[in-house]
This record gives sequence, C-alpha cells and structure tokens, in this order.
Amino acid sequence: MNIDIKEQNGFYLAKLSGWIDTAVANVFNEELKPLMANAQKSIELDCSNLEYICSLGLRGLLQLKKESSAKGGTLVLSHVDGEIKKILVMTGFIKLFDIR
Repeated sequence: MNIDIKEQNGFYLAKLSGWIDTAVANVFNEELKPLMANAQKSIELDCSNLEYICSLGLRGLLQLKKESSAKGGTLVLSHVDGEIKKILVMTGFIKLFDIR
C-alpha cells in the first residue's frame, strides 16, 4: 500500500496503490490525516493502481468523505474499476462517493 499526496494550487491529488488490507488499514487511515486536515479543499483519490481495499480502508474513505462534506470541500474517487468497483458496488459505497 502506498499513498502519494500532491498539492497543486489548493487542490489535493492522492494516488493510491497496492493492497489496503487489515494489515495496513491503520497505516492507511493515518496517512489520510493530511487530507482530513485539508478537507475544506478539493480532493481527488486516484484509484488506478489500487488493487484491493478492505472494510477498514473503506471506513477511512467514509471518514474522509464525512469530513469533506462537513468542511464544504469535495472528494472525488477517480479511475475506479475492476476489483475496487466490485467492492464499492457490493458494499453500497458506490452510491456514497462522486466517482469519475
């Protein structure tokens, strides 16, 4: 699991890659903290290299979504396909996020 976060003119792009399973979910949620702190801004999570996400990882995404909504920011999940899309559909999370 890897998260590469870049800020560009007040916009945040985070590229997620690898597996977010129960072994690394706590690390993943810790690495989301800079995005949580700036949730009033526009945030895009690029999932093109994300291979898997467990329920604890989904919980982190949901917390980021709630924080973003509370602070007036936006959160977009981009390049969601394959296994990640199946997981979001199965859990109903597909309806909770702006997916592009």
